Amino acid sequence: MSDTTYNGWTNYATWRINLEIFDGYEIEGERDAYKLSQHLEEQAEEIITGYGEIPSDHIAISYARAFMSNVNWQEIAESLIAESLEDEEEDDDEEEDDDEEEDDDEEEDDDEE
Repeated sequence: MSDTTYNGWTNYATWRINLEIFDGYEIEGERDAYKLSQHLEEQAEEIITGYGEIPSDHIAISYARAFMSNVNWQEIAESLIAESLEDEEEDDDEEEDDDEEEDDDEEEDDDEE
C-alpha cells in the first residue's frame, strides 16, 4: 500500500488548494466543519470562475473542477478551525500577559511611593 499524503495533507490537491486559496484565511464565527467545508468549496468555485466572469463551460474551468474534485474540504475546514482556536488562545494568553505586566507596574509604583 502506498502513501498518497502530501506535506501532511490527504493529497496534493488538498494541500495545494489550502496553500493557494485558504492560507491565512480567517474564519469568523463558523465552527461547524461540515458547514465550513461547504462554504470553502463554494468560495473556491467562485474564485476559479473569476466570480462569474469566466464561462462555466470553459476548458480551464473543467480542468480546475477535476482537480478540485480530489480536495478534502473537510480537512481544510478542520485545519482552519484549529488555527482559529489556536489564535484565540494566543490572544487570550497575550491579554493575560499584558494584565500581569500592568499589575507589576502598579506594584512597582506603589513600592516607590
